[in-house]
Amino acid sequence: MKTRTGKAVTGAMDVIGAEAAIAVTAPSPPRPGRWRVQARQRSRECAVVELDEVADELYGLRPQEFTAARDERARRARADGRRELAADIRSLRRPTAAAWASNLLVRELGEQVAPLLRLGEELRGAHRRLDGRELRTLSHRQHQLVDALAGKAAALASDAGSPLGQQARQEVAQTLHAVLADPDAAREWAAGRLSKPLAAAPGFEAAAREAASAPERPARSAKGTASRSRKPQDEQPTREKTRAKQRKSRQERERDRRDQRARQQEAEAARAARESADQAGQRRREADEAWEEASAETARLRADREEAEERVERLRGELREADERRTECRKREREAERAERTARRTADAAAEAEERARKAVPAR
Repeated sequence: MKTRTGKAVTGAMDVIGAEAAIAVTAPSPPRPGRWRVQARQRSRECAVVELDEVADELYGLRPQEFTAARDERARRARADGRRELAADIRSLRRPTAAAWASNLLVRELGEQVAPLLRLGEELRGAHRRLDGRELRTLSHRQHQLVDALAGKAAALASDAGSPLGQQARQEVAQTLHAVLADPDAAREWAAGRLSKPLAAAPGFEAAAREAASAPERPARSAKGTASRSRKPQDEQPTREKTRAKQRKSRQERERDRRDQRARQQEAEAARAARESADQAGQRRREADEAWEEASAETARLRADREEAEERVERLRGELREADERRTECRKREREAERAERTARRTADAAAEAEERARKAVPAR
Protein backbone atom coordinates (compact mmCIF):
# COMPACT_ATOMS: atom_id res chain seq x y z
CA MET A 1 0.00 0.00 0.00
CA LYS A 2 2.79 2.36 0.88
CA THR A 3 4.54 1.74 -2.48
CA ARG A 4 1.37 2.33 -4.49
CA THR A 5 0.62 5.52 -2.62
CA GLY A 6 4.19 6.74 -3.05
CA LYS A 7 3.87 6.22 -6.82
CA ALA A 8 0.60 8.15 -6.80
CA VAL A 9 2.24 11.06 -5.03
CA THR A 10 5.16 10.99 -7.47
CA GLY A 11 2.74 10.97 -10.39
CA ALA A 12 0.86 13.93 -8.99
CA MET A 13 4.13 15.78 -8.54
CA ASP A 14 4.97 15.10 -12.21
CA VAL A 15 1.67 16.68 -13.23
CA ILE A 16 2.70 19.87 -11.54
CA GLY A 17 5.85 19.96 -13.63
CA ALA A 18 9.42 20.83 -12.94
CA GLU A 19 8.73 23.57 -10.40
CA ALA A 20 11.49 25.07 -8.34
CA ALA A 21 11.54 23.53 -4.88
CA ILE A 22 10.69 25.98 -2.15
CA ALA A 23 11.97 25.05 1.27
CA VAL A 24 8.91 24.71 3.48
CA THR A 25 9.59 24.13 7.11
CA ALA A 26 7.89 24.88 10.39
CA PRO A 27 8.37 28.43 11.65
CA SER A 28 11.76 28.65 13.33
CA PRO A 29 11.50 29.00 17.09
CA PRO A 30 12.36 32.38 18.56
CA ARG A 31 16.02 32.79 19.45
CA PRO A 32 17.27 34.41 22.62
CA GLY A 33 17.74 38.14 22.23
CA ARG A 34 20.95 40.11 22.24
CA TRP A 35 23.16 40.37 25.24
CA ARG A 36 21.37 43.44 26.54
CA VAL A 37 17.91 41.82 26.60
CA GLN A 38 16.57 41.49 30.12
CA ALA A 39 17.04 38.14 31.86
CA ARG A 40 13.31 37.59 32.17
CA GLN A 41 12.80 37.98 28.43
CA ARG A 42 15.66 35.57 27.71
CA SER A 43 14.14 33.07 30.12
CA ARG A 44 10.77 33.37 28.43
CA GLU A 45 12.28 32.92 24.96
CA CYS A 46 14.12 29.83 26.15
CA ALA A 47 10.83 28.53 27.50
CA VAL A 48 9.23 29.12 24.09
CA VAL A 49 12.03 27.15 22.44
CA GLU A 50 11.52 24.30 24.89
CA LEU A 51 7.75 24.42 24.34
CA ASP A 52 8.33 24.17 20.58
CA GLU A 53 10.55 21.14 21.10
CA VAL A 54 7.97 19.49 23.35
CA ALA A 55 5.18 20.28 20.86
CA ASP A 56 7.20 18.80 17.99
CA GLU A 57 7.69 15.64 20.02
CA LEU A 58 4.07 15.34 21.18
CA TYR A 59 2.41 16.01 17.82
CA GLY A 60 4.45 13.20 16.30
CA LEU A 61 2.75 10.70 18.66
CA ARG A 62 -0.48 8.86 18.01
CA PRO A 63 -3.56 10.57 19.49
CA GLN A 64 -4.06 7.80 22.06
CA GLU A 65 -0.48 8.33 23.29
CA PHE A 66 -0.65 12.12 23.34
CA THR A 67 -2.37 12.87 26.66
CA ALA A 68 -0.20 10.64 28.85
CA ALA A 69 3.01 11.94 27.24
CA ARG A 70 1.87 15.56 27.52
CA ASP A 71 0.93 15.19 31.19
CA GLU A 72 4.27 13.53 31.92
CA ARG A 73 6.21 16.37 30.29
CA ALA A 74 4.10 18.92 32.18
CA ARG A 75 4.74 17.04 35.44
CA ARG A 76 8.50 17.13 34.83
CA ALA A 77 8.42 20.85 34.10
CA ARG A 78 6.40 21.48 37.25
CA ALA A 79 8.76 19.32 39.32
CA ASP A 80 11.63 21.49 38.03
CA GLY A 81 9.81 24.57 39.30
CA ARG A 82 8.82 25.77 35.80
CA ARG A 83 5.13 26.29 36.38
CA GLU A 84 4.58 28.56 33.37
CA LEU A 85 6.13 26.06 30.97
CA ALA A 86 4.10 23.28 32.61
CA ALA A 87 0.90 25.28 32.07
CA ASP A 88 1.83 25.91 28.42
CA ILE A 89 2.43 22.20 27.89
CA ARG A 90 -0.88 21.27 29.53
CA SER A 91 -2.64 23.71 27.17
CA LEU A 92 -1.58 21.67 24.11
CA ARG A 93 -4.65 19.93 22.69
CA ARG A 94 -4.75 16.30 21.66
CA PRO A 95 -4.95 16.03 17.84
CA THR A 96 -7.82 14.39 16.05
CA ALA A 97 -7.06 11.42 13.82
CA ALA A 98 -7.20 13.62 10.70
CA ALA A 99 -4.97 16.31 12.22
CA TRP A 100 -2.45 13.69 13.34
CA ALA A 101 -2.36 12.14 9.85
CA SER A 102 -1.87 15.61 8.34
CA ASN A 103 1.05 16.19 10.72
CA LEU A 104 2.53 12.83 9.71
CA LEU A 105 2.27 13.84 6.06
CA VAL A 106 4.17 17.10 6.63
CA ARG A 107 6.90 15.30 8.60
CA GLU A 108 7.20 12.56 6.00
CA LEU A 109 7.33 14.79 2.91
CA GLY A 110 9.45 17.61 4.31
CA GLU A 111 10.38 19.96 1.48
CA GLN A 112 8.24 17.96 -0.96
CA VAL A 113 5.19 19.84 0.30
CA ALA A 114 6.40 22.84 -1.72
CA PRO A 115 4.50 21.92 -4.94
CA LEU A 116 1.22 21.93 -3.01
CA LEU A 117 1.91 25.39 -1.60
CA ARG A 118 3.00 26.63 -5.04
CA LEU A 119 -0.23 25.28 -6.52
CA GLY A 120 -2.17 27.10 -3.79
CA GLU A 121 -0.49 30.38 -4.75
CA GLU A 122 -1.39 29.84 -8.41
CA LEU A 123 -4.99 28.93 -7.55
CA ARG A 124 -5.44 32.01 -5.41
CA GLY A 125 -3.95 34.19 -8.15
CA ALA A 126 -6.25 32.67 -10.78
CA HIS A 127 -9.18 33.08 -8.41
CA ARG A 128 -8.40 36.79 -8.00
CA ARG A 129 -8.19 37.19 -11.77
CA LEU A 130 -11.29 35.00 -12.31
CA ASP A 131 -9.42 33.28 -15.13
CA GLY A 132 -11.68 30.35 -16.02
CA ARG A 133 -9.22 28.58 -18.33
CA GLU A 134 -6.38 28.76 -15.82
CA LEU A 135 -8.67 27.70 -12.97
CA ARG A 136 -9.81 24.64 -14.92
CA THR A 137 -6.22 23.58 -15.48
CA LEU A 138 -5.20 24.24 -11.90
CA SER A 139 -8.32 22.57 -10.51
CA HIS A 140 -7.44 19.36 -12.33
CA ARG A 141 -3.93 19.47 -10.87
CA GLN A 142 -5.39 20.30 -7.46
CA HIS A 143 -7.61 17.23 -7.33
CA GLN A 144 -4.82 14.95 -8.53
CA LEU A 145 -2.39 16.21 -5.90
CA VAL A 146 -4.90 16.34 -3.04
CA ASP A 147 -6.08 12.79 -3.76
CA ALA A 148 -2.50 11.52 -3.88
CA LEU A 149 -1.44 13.30 -0.69
CA ALA A 150 -4.60 12.26 1.18
CA GLY A 151 -3.87 8.67 0.21
CA LYS A 152 -0.29 9.09 1.36
CA ALA A 153 -1.47 10.41 4.74
CA ALA A 154 -3.85 7.46 5.13
CA ALA A 155 -1.01 5.04 4.33
CA LEU A 156 1.27 6.70 6.89
CA ALA A 157 -1.44 6.47 9.55
CA SER A 158 -2.01 2.81 8.75
CA ASP A 159 1.73 2.08 8.92
CA ALA A 160 1.82 3.81 12.32
CA GLY A 161 -0.83 1.43 13.63
CA SER A 162 -3.88 3.73 13.56
CA PRO A 163 -5.77 3.39 10.24
CA LEU A 164 -8.06 6.28 9.31
CA GLY A 165 -11.81 5.99 8.95
CA GLN A 166 -13.74 7.45 6.04
CA GLN A 167 -14.61 10.64 7.95
CA ALA A 168 -10.97 11.20 8.92
CA ARG A 169 -9.87 10.68 5.29
CA GLN A 170 -12.35 13.33 4.16
CA GLU A 171 -11.07 15.71 6.84
CA VAL A 172 -7.49 15.20 5.61
CA ALA A 173 -8.59 16.10 2.07
CA GLN A 174 -10.54 19.07 3.47
CA THR A 175 -7.38 20.23 5.24
CA LEU A 176 -5.37 20.01 2.01
CA HIS A 177 -8.00 22.06 0.16
CA ALA A 178 -7.83 24.65 2.95
CA VAL A 179 -4.05 24.77 2.50
CA LEU A 180 -4.60 25.65 -1.15
CA ALA A 181 -7.19 28.32 -0.34
CA ASP A 182 -5.63 30.11 2.63
CA PRO A 183 -1.94 31.07 3.10
CA ASP A 184 -2.43 31.22 6.88
CA ALA A 185 -3.79 27.68 6.82
CA ALA A 186 -0.82 26.66 4.66
CA ARG A 187 1.65 28.01 7.22
CA GLU A 188 -0.22 26.35 10.09
CA TRP A 189 -0.26 23.02 8.24
CA ALA A 190 3.43 23.26 7.31
CA ALA A 191 4.33 23.58 11.02
CA GLY A 192 3.13 20.00 11.54
CA ARG A 193 1.29 20.70 14.82
CA LEU A 194 -2.40 20.62 13.91
CA SER A 195 -4.81 19.59 16.64
CA LYS A 196 -7.90 19.64 14.40
CA PRO A 197 -8.53 19.62 10.63
CA LEU A 198 -8.51 22.92 8.73
CA ALA A 199 -11.40 24.35 6.74
CA ALA A 200 -11.15 26.43 3.57
CA ALA A 201 -12.24 30.05 3.59
CA PRO A 202 -16.01 30.33 2.93
CA GLY A 203 -16.82 30.87 -0.73
CA PHE A 204 -13.36 30.17 -2.14
CA GLU A 205 -14.08 26.77 -3.66
CA ALA A 206 -17.53 27.80 -4.90
CA ALA A 207 -16.20 30.98 -6.51
CA ALA A 208 -13.34 29.05 -8.05
CA ARG A 209 -15.78 26.50 -9.50
CA GLU A 210 -17.97 29.31 -10.87
CA ALA A 211 -15.00 30.98 -12.55
CA ALA A 212 -13.74 27.65 -13.84
CA SER A 213 -17.14 26.86 -15.35
CA ALA A 214 -17.52 30.28 -17.02
CA PRO A 215 -17.53 30.11 -20.82
CA GLU A 216 -14.45 31.33 -22.59
CA ARG A 217 -14.69 34.60 -24.50
CA PRO A 218 -14.94 33.89 -28.19
CA ALA A 219 -12.12 35.31 -30.26
CA ARG A 220 -12.99 38.03 -32.72
CA SER A 221 -13.32 36.73 -36.20
CA ALA A 222 -11.80 38.36 -39.23
CA LYS A 223 -15.17 37.95 -40.89
CA GLY A 224 -16.46 40.79 -38.75
CA THR A 225 -14.48 43.27 -40.84
CA ALA A 226 -15.71 41.83 -44.05
CA SER A 227 -19.31 41.92 -42.87
CA ARG A 228 -19.16 45.70 -42.73
CA SER A 229 -19.09 45.72 -46.51
CA ARG A 230 -22.45 43.96 -46.65
CA LYS A 231 -25.53 45.89 -47.55
CA PRO A 232 -27.91 46.91 -44.72
CA GLN A 233 -30.75 44.77 -46.10
CA ASP A 234 -28.48 41.68 -46.00
CA GLU A 235 -27.23 42.38 -42.48
CA GLN A 236 -30.65 42.80 -40.79
CA PRO A 237 -31.59 39.08 -40.50
CA THR A 238 -28.08 38.22 -39.37
CA ARG A 239 -28.17 40.88 -36.65
CA GLU A 240 -31.54 39.64 -35.40
CA LYS A 241 -30.24 36.08 -35.22
CA THR A 242 -27.13 37.29 -33.41
CA ARG A 243 -29.17 39.28 -30.90
CA ALA A 244 -31.44 36.28 -30.32
CA LYS A 245 -28.44 34.05 -29.71
CA GLN A 246 -26.98 36.64 -27.37
CA ARG A 247 -30.24 36.90 -25.42
CA LYS A 248 -30.43 33.14 -25.14
CA SER A 249 -26.80 32.97 -24.07
CA ARG A 250 -27.38 35.68 -21.44
CA GLN A 251 -30.44 33.86 -20.16
CA GLU A 252 -28.51 30.60 -19.94
CA ARG A 253 -25.63 32.31 -18.15
CA GLU A 254 -28.04 33.98 -15.73
CA ARG A 255 -29.72 30.64 -15.07
CA ASP A 256 -26.31 29.04 -14.56
CA ARG A 257 -25.32 31.84 -12.18
CA ARG A 258 -28.53 31.37 -10.19
CA ASP A 259 -27.94 27.64 -10.03
CA GLN A 260 -24.32 28.26 -9.07
CA ARG A 261 -25.34 30.69 -6.31
CA ALA A 262 -27.85 28.15 -5.00
CA ARG A 263 -25.19 25.42 -5.04
CA GLN A 264 -22.76 27.81 -3.37
CA GLN A 265 -25.29 28.61 -0.64
CA GLU A 266 -25.97 24.91 -0.15
CA ALA A 267 -22.23 24.20 -0.01
CA GLU A 268 -21.66 27.01 2.48
CA ALA A 269 -24.58 25.80 4.61
CA ALA A 270 -23.20 22.26 4.53
CA ARG A 271 -19.72 23.56 5.34
CA ALA A 272 -21.11 25.59 8.24
CA ALA A 273 -22.95 22.51 9.48
CA ARG A 274 -19.76 20.45 9.22
CA GLU A 275 -17.79 23.13 11.03
CA SER A 276 -20.44 23.26 13.75
CA ALA A 277 -20.33 19.48 14.02
CA ASP A 278 -16.52 19.56 14.09
CA GLN A 279 -16.56 22.18 16.83
CA ALA A 280 -19.09 20.15 18.81
CA GLY A 281 -16.93 17.07 18.31
CA GLN A 282 -13.85 18.98 19.43
CA ARG A 283 -15.69 20.22 22.52
CA ARG A 284 -16.81 16.68 23.24
CA ARG A 285 -13.27 15.37 22.84
CA GLU A 286 -11.97 18.12 25.11
CA ALA A 287 -14.67 17.29 27.66
CA ASP A 288 -13.78 13.60 27.41
CA GLU A 289 -10.13 14.46 27.86
CA ALA A 290 -10.91 16.65 30.88
CA TRP A 291 -13.03 13.85 32.30
CA GLU A 292 -10.22 11.35 31.76
CA GLU A 293 -7.77 13.69 33.47
CA ALA A 294 -10.17 14.27 36.36
CA SER A 295 -10.79 10.53 36.65
CA ALA A 296 -7.06 9.85 36.68
CA GLU A 297 -6.54 12.52 39.34
CA THR A 298 -9.41 11.10 41.41
CA ALA A 299 -7.96 7.60 41.12
CA ARG A 300 -4.54 8.87 42.18
CA LEU A 301 -5.96 10.72 45.18
CA ARG A 302 -8.06 7.69 46.11
CA ALA A 303 -4.96 5.50 45.99
CA ASP A 304 -3.08 8.02 48.14
CA ARG A 305 -5.93 8.07 50.66
CA GLU A 306 -6.11 4.28 50.80
CA GLU A 307 -2.36 4.09 51.26
CA ALA A 308 -2.54 6.67 54.06
CA GLU A 309 -5.37 4.75 55.73
CA GLU A 310 -3.37 1.53 55.50
CA ARG A 311 -0.39 3.27 57.03
CA VAL A 312 -2.53 4.70 59.84
CA GLU A 313 -3.91 1.22 60.50
CA ARG A 314 -0.40 -0.23 60.55
CA LEU A 315 0.72 2.48 62.96
CA ARG A 316 -2.31 1.85 65.14
CA GLY A 317 -1.47 -1.84 65.23
CA GLU A 318 2.12 -1.07 66.09
CA LEU A 319 0.90 1.33 68.80
CA ARG A 320 -1.35 -1.37 70.28
CA GLU A 321 1.51 -3.86 70.25
CA ALA A 322 3.82 -1.32 71.88
CA ASP A 323 1.18 -0.54 74.52
CA GLU A 324 0.75 -4.24 75.22
CA ARG A 325 4.51 -4.68 75.50
CA ARG A 326 4.65 -1.70 77.87
CA THR A 327 1.92 -3.20 80.06
CA GLU A 328 3.66 -6.57 80.09
CA CYS A 329 6.97 -4.94 80.95
CA ARG A 330 5.40 -3.04 83.83
CA LYS A 331 3.84 -6.25 85.15
CA ARG A 332 7.12 -8.13 84.95
CA GLU A 333 8.90 -5.16 86.49
CA ARG A 334 6.58 -5.27 89.52
CA GLU A 335 7.06 -9.02 89.81
CA ALA A 336 10.81 -8.56 89.66
CA GLU A 337 10.63 -5.89 92.36
CA ARG A 338 8.64 -8.25 94.60
CA ALA A 339 11.09 -11.06 93.95
CA GLU A 340 13.95 -8.69 94.73
CA ARG A 341 12.37 -7.71 98.05
CA THR A 342 11.72 -11.35 98.93
CA ALA A 343 15.28 -12.29 98.07
CA ARG A 344 16.57 -9.39 100.13
CA ARG A 345 14.54 -10.50 103.18
CA THR A 346 15.69 -14.07 102.71
CA ALA A 347 19.30 -12.95 102.49
CA ASP A 348 18.96 -10.81 105.60
CA ALA A 349 17.39 -13.70 107.54
CA ALA A 350 20.13 -16.05 106.42
CA ALA A 351 22.76 -13.56 107.54
CA GLU A 352 21.14 -13.23 110.96
CA ALA A 353 20.92 -17.03 111.34
CA GLU A 354 24.55 -17.37 110.40
CA GLU A 355 25.50 -14.76 112.98
CA ARG A 356 23.53 -16.53 115.72
CA ALA A 357 25.04 -19.87 114.80
CA ARG A 358 28.56 -18.52 115.10
CA LYS A 359 27.85 -17.02 118.45
CA ALA A 360 26.54 -20.36 119.69
CA VAL A 361 29.80 -22.16 118.92
CA PRO A 362 31.86 -22.49 122.26
CA ALA A 363 35.25 -20.96 122.30
CA ARG A 364 38.28 -23.35 122.68
